[in-house]
Amino acid sequence: MSDPSPSLPPLRPMTSSSKLSVRTAAKTRARRTSSVGRIDLGDTVSGLGTMFETKESKAASMKRMHELTQASRNDKDLIKKFWLSFREMNYRHTWITPLIIMVIVYSAYFTSGNRTCTNPLHMFVAVSYQVDDTDEYAKGIKDLCFVFYYMIFFTFLREFLLDVVLRPIPDILHANSKHKSKRIIEQMFYIVYYGFSAPFGLYVMYHSNLWLFKTAPMYETYPDLTNPFLFKVFYLGQAAFWAQQACVLVLQLEKPRKDHQEMIFHHIVTLLLVWSSYVFHFTRIGLAIYITMDISDFLLSLSKIFNYLDSPFTPPVFFIFVTTWIYLRHYINIKILWSVLTEFRTVGDYVLDFATQQYKCWISLPIVFTLIAALQLVNLYWLFLIFRILYRMVWKGIVEDTRSDTESESEESMTPTDSNAKKNF
Repeated sequence: MSDPSPSLPPLRPMTSSSKLSVRTAAKTRARRTSSVGRIDLGDTVSGLGTMFETKESKAASMKRMHELTQASRNDKDLIKKFWLSFREMNYRHTWITPLIIMVIVYSAYFTSGNRTCTNPLHMFVAVSYQVDDTDEYAKGIKDLCFVFYYMIFFTFLREFLLDVVLRPIPDILHANSKHKSKRIIEQMFYIVYYGFSAPFGLYVMYHSNLWLFKTAPMYETYPDLTNPFLFKVFYLGQAAFWAQQACVLVLQLEKPRKDHQEMIFHHIVTLLLVWSSYVFHFTRIGLAIYITMDISDFLLSLSKIFNYLDSPFTPPVFFIFVTTWIYLRHYINIKILWSVLTEFRTVGDYVLDFATQQYKCWISLPIVFTLIAALQLVNLYWLFLIFRILYRMVWKGIVEDTRSDTESESEESMTPTDSNAKKNF
């Protein structure tokens, strides 16, 4: 039986001139001025609006647009078109749905005339469990409602900033590629967020006895059943931000980074630290860890933006970032780990008593140590990557990075067919 497949032309051996052309093309391929911008370590997650567009999502969008061009015969068709228009607008501008939810909730809350805890919406828009008329707030199940609602708030804030406010900035800064423009606005969001949260955290720490990362006060007043207003707002706000980050990370079905598994592990550990430290009253430890992450990530985003702009300030900013990273994410974190091994048992009560919610005991010690140590292991992995880049930058003069996003700058030169083929691969 003859082979039904069409015959293929015979392969021709590559000539010496063809080999020379390939070598020349490989050697002359453009390189980055620095690999700082490709270090996606830290805690950065792409926004919904900058996620990968699959072939299926593009086809669904085209189908909606086609249906919207059809003539409407009755009211049912008009309702369907309204729904399709909303879906298409939400597909293009992912901040619309969270904005609608926020407008409805805020409008209902502020127009009700009742802004006390008796209002069912109060638990969503404001912190709950105020102790009498003091500045102290206790903890409870309503705090989950606050975290959930502000997860929606951070979704809106991030997507709105990326889509509307920050989008013109790359053009103003003369970013010379679509890839760099996308990365710049992503890092600009982190500049905005960490530029607010890091000073906020330092302000809360300054007005406590934990200033400059003192460790003994973390255990002296344990269990801290209540926290000051700003302390609780900062803590639950951070919990909402991290939970929102984790949800977006789960939605990214494609693997955008080579350290994707490490980042998932980092977020799992962080969320476990947030939950356990809040429920079991170790919030003073959590406050210090929050601040170490926020400040270092602010400088990381800043150095990456300078790098995307090919700025001569990239090396000094990167060196400042490296120094700060080592001090905060390693020296301070190891200092906290050491305090868990020493002061955890000797400072304050050390006993298990469910009646008084006293959980600083022999059971919680290894759990607290393991979680912080796991976070430190991820930070050490990222530190190794930082030193590798630093070594190549200073001693070897090599500027390319072995780590990369799934979407590289080389994709910009691909034809639409090639790009779609890569996404389907």
